[in-house]
Amino acid sequence: MSERPVFSGFPAEGLQFLEDLKQNNNREWFQARKQLYVEHILGPAQDFVLALGERLLTISEGLTHDIQTGGRGSILRIYRDMRFSKDKTPYNANVRVFFWEGRRKKMENPGFFVRIESSGGEVLAGMHQFPKQLLAAYRDAVVDEQMGTELEVALASVRKAGEYEIGGEHYKRTPRGYDSEHERAQLLRYNGIYAQAQEIDREVLLKPELVDLCLEHCRNMSPLHHWLVKVGERYGP
Repeated sequence: MSERPVFSGFPAEGLQFLEDLKQNNNREWFQARKQLYVEHILGPAQDFVLALGERLLTISEGLTHDIQTGGRGSILRIYRDMRFSKDKTPYNANVRVFFWEGRRKKMENPGFFVRIESSGGEVLAGMHQFPKQLLAAYRDAVVDEQMGTELEVALASVRKAGEYEIGGEHYKRTPRGYDSEHERAQLLRYNGIYAQAQEIDREVLLKPELVDLCLEHCRNMSPLHHWLVKVGERYGP
């Protein structure tokens, strides 16, 4: 395999393609312009995965990055799963990249997620939704004195590092079998937990410095990532 180019930013043509796709989200339009997608989106996304993926190893040597296409690697599929959605548009008008750590199937592990839109980007860390077994492990960790305290410390560290939002609260009530008066009862109402950085300006997406900014966000949010990895190793299947 030939060496890939060094990431120099997403080209303006690529961001314009994503913007146009929003207005023309149909198979005929996409197929006629698929080469534009390959050249201006998919190729630069692979270069981005290599660049950021290598640097993320300074945060954790267990993080995986992979430039395989078709949804097998870090770049998630542009094709939408419409089976259970009222929205029948066939394509995701964005670039979604995932760097994961753990022994489960890719999307069942914690990691760092980057989304590139035509207007800007975002970086998240953690898990948007736990698989069933890991949800149980998460709840047990929350009420565990040591692990629960470590989670509070991790979240405080993320918040102190910058303007990061913590998301994932889903349930209105404390799950059955857990004390609703527990000091961390609110965290028991989460069905996933993640940190989210402020939106990245469009201009940054066009520059190689995008990698530096994403790495900084990932490092700032890494205490939550490390805690989730520990939960998976200690409690998970």
